Amino acid sequence: MTSAPTTTPDDVRPEVPHARPVLAILALAVGGFTIGTTEFMTMGVLPEVAEGVDVSVPTAGHVISAYALGVVVGVPILAFFGAALPRRGMLVGLMGAYAAFNILSAAAPSYEVLTAARFLDGLPHGAYFGVASLVAASLVSPERRGRAVASVMLGLSVANVVGVPLATFLGQQVGWRATYLLGGLLALATAAMVLAAVPSMPGDPEASGRKEAREFFGSLQVWLTMAVGSVGFGGMFAVYSYIAKTVTVVGDLERGTVPFFVLALGLGMVAGTWLAGELAAWSVYRSLLLSSATGIVLMLVYFVAAPHGWVLMPVAFLVTATGSVLVVNLQLRLMDVAGGAVTLGAAMNHAALNIANALGAWLGGIVIAAGYRAPALVGAALATVGLAILLVSATVHRRQVAAAAPA
Repeated sequence: MTSAPTTTPDDVRPEVPHARPVLAILALAVGGFTIGTTEFMTMGVLPEVAEGVDVSVPTAGHVISAYALGVVVGVPILAFFGAALPRRGMLVGLMGAYAAFNILSAAAPSYEVLTAARFLDGLPHGAYFGVASLVAASLVSPERRGRAVASVMLGLSVANVVGVPLATFLGQQVGWRATYLLGGLLALATAAMVLAAVPSMPGDPEASGRKEAREFFGSLQVWLTMAVGSVGFGGMFAVYSYIAKTVTVVGDLERGTVPFFVLALGLGMVAGTWLAGELAAWSVYRSLLLSSATGIVLMLVYFVAAPHGWVLMPVAFLVTATGSVLVVNLQLRLMDVAGGAVTLGAAMNHAALNIANALGAWLGGIVIAAGYRAPALVGAALATVGLAILLVSATVHRRQVAAAAPA
């Protein structure tokens, strides 16, 4: 089974100078870097945040959950109302809101205000990636759209290697409020770059939120694809959430080695995001099958390698690389199966991934009593379920094609 044709046909692709798509996609990728840095930097300065708003560290952790909840809530709402809006204007508006809520976070006088600000800051997250993916795909030829979408997502991966460590260092040296101020400034810079480099691009004048929602959520393939993301991708978060304890308790390494493993996870995301664009040109669906099956094997290898110290590092790199291939191709698949609801299709992947984040970390925490490498077995189980859902999706597709064929 191969992926459906791109939802942005050549005859509606905007005419832009030859060099313009590169600059435009770079501007969109900077937005991905901004969101990735802002989303994950809270984890690095959580003790400082807790002290700053006078709560315990576990209680302060709820601000991370508030952001994830904002992502899940914001995607359908913003996509519902934004389908007909000009896409460049929507991107600038989303980044403007992202900047405002980061600045509100920096100025928050209490835990309650900070939690509300983090929820609000999560709202534009998925809609930005969805619209940015649509814009990037529309600026290039159909066979290069996978690379274009991967380039936007690459900003998110690079953030884990560069942005998050730098923001964490800034927060520890200057104060946690400086990290959110940095996020706000990056968002304003992104908005300016989008205005300067992304061509004016209309939305769908015939689109309506109700029409898009009915078409999108009425599709069985849409639900199957989102289920793959919500469940199958949870395995990566099951191991990522407990990497520090796995390295020090199971692998018997010093605490100072943990940043090297975190760096390996981030580099794996970068490599996997690049590879995802190349594999998408081959086949989106086969890329999903390959990454899911490989993920199962890698989780089992992770379980075996964990007690052997540094041996775990290349395995950790491969786990996030494989997960990133899955993420990018899930984005493309949702854009394919969404039909006319392309805005929702491009954005809802990020709602599904945040569900995976919560599910993987929660299930991993449940089995911690059996040891810190036990989440890897949870990850293998989740990846297996994701692969099974993909196979069901293929069966449904074949039946739909057969039913549509003339007698």
